[in-house]
Amino acid sequence: MLKTALKPRWIAGLVFALLLSGVFVLLSQWQLSRSAQHEPPAPSSIEEVKPLVDVLKPGQFFPGSVSDQMVTATGTYDPAKQVLVEGRLYNNQKGFWIVSAFAVNNAPTLSGVAASAQTWIPVARGWVADAAQAGPPPSGTITLTGRLIPSEAPVPNVDAGPGRASAVSAAELINKWEVSSYPGFIAATSEESGGAVLPLDDDVKALNIPPQPPAEQVNWLNLFYAVEWVVFAGFSLFIWWRLVKDDYRRDLEEDEDYDDDVEDDAYPSAPSGTTTEPTSPEPEQKVQQ
Repeated sequence: MLKTALKPRWIAGLVFALLLSGVFVLLSQWQLSRSAQHEPPAPSSIEEVKPLVDVLKPGQFFPGSVSDQMVTATGTYDPAKQVLVEGRLYNNQKGFWIVSAFAVNNAPTLSGVAASAQTWIPVARGWVADAAQAGPPPSGTITLTGRLIPSEAPVPNVDAGPGRASAVSAAELINKWEVSSYPGFIAATSEESGGAVLPLDDDVKALNIPPQPPAEQVNWLNLFYAVEWVVFAGFSLFIWWRLVKDDYRRDLEEDEDYDDDVEDDAYPSAPSGTTTEPTSPEPEQKVQQ
């Protein structure tokens, strides 16, 4: 069959089939990229700074609609309620987040035996490379602005140690600080006191966490087209192989017919209606002397 496939016309056919398959594969890749391409996000107001007390309520589940919302809140820090969360990256360098408890003015209070007189929220104030570089939060009445982020899940079976936390988890910090808390935290972008912006310490880096990109949705129709083009690519090569195989079979049949004709010419058959009897050698005549 290889001899048949090496015929000039089938070599040309193979080249054409490969080119056609390549076009189909490119079309498949294009459709695949389109299947994971999300639509332009709808206009959002998350960058519009809103009061925290209007956006989120304590004692409730964190709604996804307010995730990454820029908020502002006025209140005071408690320097005794501050932890460091290790393993946080800044320019590919591991360090610590400084997380402080912030008592929110005019926030709804919770009822219950363990409820505190004020409602607090954890605030990630900045990043430091070394734990010794973390200073206390500013004192007095502070108006902070930052991005509202859902509470992280605590790392199970991990004791971060005194003054440390495994994650910015409201559930974990409530137990450490023994206060009522919002179900999330704020990544601060600025802090003001008396109308003046308070600078961070020299060793503290601002977080400036951007909003999370919208989740990509799979377009199943484009994904189906991508698979379909791959099938077409394989089918074009199958058609070439099938045509070569059919040509190979025709060559075999022609060779068999040729061998039969040669055999008939070498051994002609007797005319119809006649019988051929075997001939015996004539008896040898003896010559008498």
